[in-house]
Amino acid sequence: MCNLYRMTKAQAEVAKLFQVSAPSSLNTAEEIYPGYPGMVVAGDTLRSMVWGFPLVLKSKKTGEPLKPKPVNNTRTDKLDSYMWRYSFQDRRCLIPLTAWAEAEGPKGKMTRTWLSLPDAELFAVAGIWRESEEWGECYSMVMCDAAGEAADVHDRMPVILNGEQRAVWQTGSQDEAKALCRGYEGALVIERTDQLWNRRSG
Repeated sequence: MCNLYRMTKAQAEVAKLFQVSAPSSLNTAEEIYPGYPGMVVAGDTLRSMVWGFPLVLKSKKTGEPLKPKPVNNTRTDKLDSYMWRYSFQDRRCLIPLTAWAEAEGPKGKMTRTWLSLPDAELFAVAGIWRESEEWGECYSMVMCDAAGEAADVHDRMPVILNGEQRAVWQTGSQDEAKALCRGYEGALVIERTDQLWNRRSG
């Protein structure tokens, strides 16, 4: 599952590509982790939202609510479940990014492997969003079974959307949107690094 992605383009460039309006400033980093703010295209605007729907659990010892945990990935086979159903019906969005990362290697020594498109420095993957009491507007990345070159890295991958598919994802019927939830089989740039997975920057 994707727990890190990269967004290195300026918001003006993102807004121009997706033909949406944007506020004067968005507070987002180049590397996005669960619980961090990221750029999201919702409707005709570019917004900053927190990556992950808040999941509030209670302490087994005290019964008191614990700090919310961001649930940042949505499996395509779970889109009709209670947690995701209403957002999928009414609040589908686009997540702009320049690459996403997966962890590879032995436990405790996992390193970052970055995946991107060779013919697009900036692209979009499918997302859903909602309002939350804990973090305000938040979003989750929709994940499908991996295909093509991505399957050599991980068994799941984000749902990559091309130009025509972006509009269908946001405004089409649920059946039309679900039909887009398939692994990308085109060429990918796969960059294996020696950077430890759990080392955060930004």
